[in-house]
Formats: sequence, C-alpha cells, structure tokens
Amino acid sequence: MGSGQPRLTSRTPSPKSPDKVNPRRWRLRWVLELGLVVAALLILHAIQTRSLPRGEAPPLAGSLLGTGAPVDLGQLRSAPVLVHFWAVWCAVCRLEEGNIARIAEDHLVLTVALQSGDATEVADYLTQEGLVFPVLVDPDGDLGSNWKIRGVPTSFVIDRAGQIQFVETGYTTELGLRLRLWMASHL
Repeated sequence: MGSGQPRLTSRTPSPKSPDKVNPRRWRLRWVLELGLVVAALLILHAIQTRSLPRGEAPPLAGSLLGTGAPVDLGQLRSAPVLVHFWAVWCAVCRLEEGNIARIAEDHLVLTVALQSGDATEVADYLTQEGLVFPVLVDPDGDLGSNWKIRGVPTSFVIDRAGQIQFVETGYTTELGLRLRLWMASHL
C-alpha cells in the first residue's frame, strides 16, 4: 500500500456496538421510554380535563333536532349515557363522528352541536354527512358553558346514577368509548 492511502483493517465489534445489543437492557430501555410516553399523555389528559365537571353530571335538557322530542339527561337512567359535545367546524370532530354514529346504534348517546349554527344548518350538515344520532343544538354555547366545555370534541360517560365516570377531550376511538361505556355499566 502506498503512503497516501488509508489502511483497511477488520475490527471485531466492541461490546457497545449495535451488533451486540443486550436484550435485557434493550427491553428495560423500551419499557422506560414507553412509561415516559404514557406518563406524558396522562399529564396532558389531566391538564385538558382539569376544569371539566366531575361527580354528578350537570343538567342537560332540550328538544332533539329533527323530532323536537324533549330529552332530559336526568331521565336517562336505564343504562350509561355517552354525552358528546362537537361542532360542524371542528376537523377532529369530523374524524370522530363515525365512531359516535356507530355507538349510537346500540348505546344511549346524546350529542350537543356546539356553536354550529341553527337547527337547519346542523340538520343539513348531518344529512350531507349521512349521520344519525340524537342532537341538541347549542347555537350560543349555553349548554357547553354549563358543562365548562373549552374545546371540542369532548365526551362524558355517565353511569346509571347520573355520575360522570369518564371524561375525554380530543379524538377518542370507538373501541375506547365502548370500553368506557362497558366499564360504567359494571361499576
């Protein structure tokens, strides 16, 4: 080899090289990192829901969109109820609306269209999107204010005794909501 060329040598991997990862150490690191992510999500959830009601559910009553039938949350005690605040202008609500519609097929669901226009505008939106679930229209945000709603979507699972068991802000999966409804029926 000439004097100006680098010399190529084969080296054996050092104990810290990626080829010789200690599986036990790797699993421990993975568990710790997962724990940190879960802790961060729980802290974020606590911050997002800290001002929302707990314990006994606030009053919620009105006339259902479409039928005009009166509905009062205090009278819905045959099974747990999903109370879901949403808005037609909310992108995350749009992602979640199919979940809510499917849950409404076999569970008690009461939704509140928060500051989404008048009854005609909300009804037009539901028709356009092919959505079917019970809706109270809250054009001025009065119902949402009584529930201290600061962002949508926000969902509450209320048990048969009228107690709020679970509160979620932001996107929630259909499975997650169904699991919370199931747990509320078995508490």
